[in-house]
Amino acid sequence: MLRIDNLSKRYGDHFVFQGLTHAFQPGCVALCEEDGTGKSSLLGIIAGAIAPDEGEAWIDGHSLIRTPKQAKARMAYVPDDCLLFPMLTGRGLLEQAALEKNAELGDAAFGLADELGLEPHLDKRFEQMSTGTRRKFFLAAAAIGAPAVVIADGPSNGLDASARAVLAERFKAWSRDRVVLFASHDAELLRACGARAIRVAALR
Repeated sequence: MLRIDNLSKRYGDHFVFQGLTHAFQPGCVALCEEDGTGKSSLLGIIAGAIAPDEGEAWIDGHSLIRTPKQAKARMAYVPDDCLLFPMLTGRGLLEQAALEKNAELGDAAFGLADELGLEPHLDKRFEQMSTGTRRKFFLAAAAIGAPAVVIADGPSNGLDASARAVLAERFKAWSRDRVVLFASHDAELLRACGARAIRVAALR
């Protein structure tokens, strides 16, 4: 469902990682090592938000380089920076995600949004929301179109206890038939969703 082949990324003369090759099967996988090891760069590359210096990633059989539109339609991404669209409303983000995935904005997304307490915030702009509320909207958008791969960078950051519990249950449910790959130092989240911890350097 998710495959990376010979991925390398450098900034200047410094290689963050080199030659990463791995095939991910359905399940929860957590990158929980210290900062500076390339977690966010790797997730950004797999999400199509960062270009690799070498290598390629496939989402549900679609190449992010050759067929990016098809690949991104089968993937959901919760970035670390959830203020990417400050003027967009919460409802607007959900509608945009549905359009990009050519999917209906139905009960899956609105049901998760309701569980996360987002009803009062649907028509607020992102610049008016707290960090946790912004992240909740990206998590709700991840339910649209039943993506094969869910990528999340710090998914529990800024969330209250009840939202973290909803997140853990949703990750656990999603991982039965899709890849959930995330970066987090939240040991409680890892335990609750049954995630397998892995190091970036081990993906070879």
